[in-house]
Amino acid sequence: MDSASAKSKSKGKAVSFAGSPPRSTEAAPLPLFKWKKGLAIVDFILRLGAIGATMGATALMGTNEQMLPFFTQFLQFHAQWNEFRTFQFFVVANGAVVGYLVLSLPFSVMCIVRPLAAAPRLLLIILDSMMMALVAAGASAAAAITYLIHNGSQDANWMAICSQFTDFCQVASEAVVVSFIAAMFFLCLVLVSSLALKRY
Repeated sequence: MDSASAKSKSKGKAVSFAGSPPRSTEAAPLPLFKWKKGLAIVDFILRLGAIGATMGATALMGTNEQMLPFFTQFLQFHAQWNEFRTFQFFVVANGAVVGYLVLSLPFSVMCIVRPLAAAPRLLLIILDSMMMALVAAGASAAAAITYLIHNGSQDANWMAICSQFTDFCQVASEAVVVSFIAAMFFLCLVLVSSLALKRY
């Protein structure tokens, strides 16, 4: 009687073991520190892109000038970026942002080494937001002047000069576009830092 009950119990155990659901073979989710380290690497790459964009915008506008091949005895037709206060602000703003980005690289590397550290990330997101505003302000102001030199304005008594200074206007337009690209890099940096600061 005892042996029969033992057999029935063993059969029941075998059935319950066989009927148990199989273990999941799915991979474990990526740990938090690896996720934040990946974001820190993306941050570093974006900073390199922003350095290239702001440096390119500064170089384009800072070397922008054109002299027409004809002149009179008392007048020489010459256009240069530093004759426009707005373009001066553009060059200074983008140059300052280049310096900031270079100085921010060690903090970005620190975030890669210590992806869970919140202090350097918080500092970067605050400064990045300020630099994004500065780049956007310089690009917007330069875009307004570039529009005026292309089309002129009768109300402001501003004559369009791009029909004569075509190269000057072309380079100014390119510098403005590159500066707006730099502003987009900063927007991505702020978004990446926001994700990195989020707690999961």
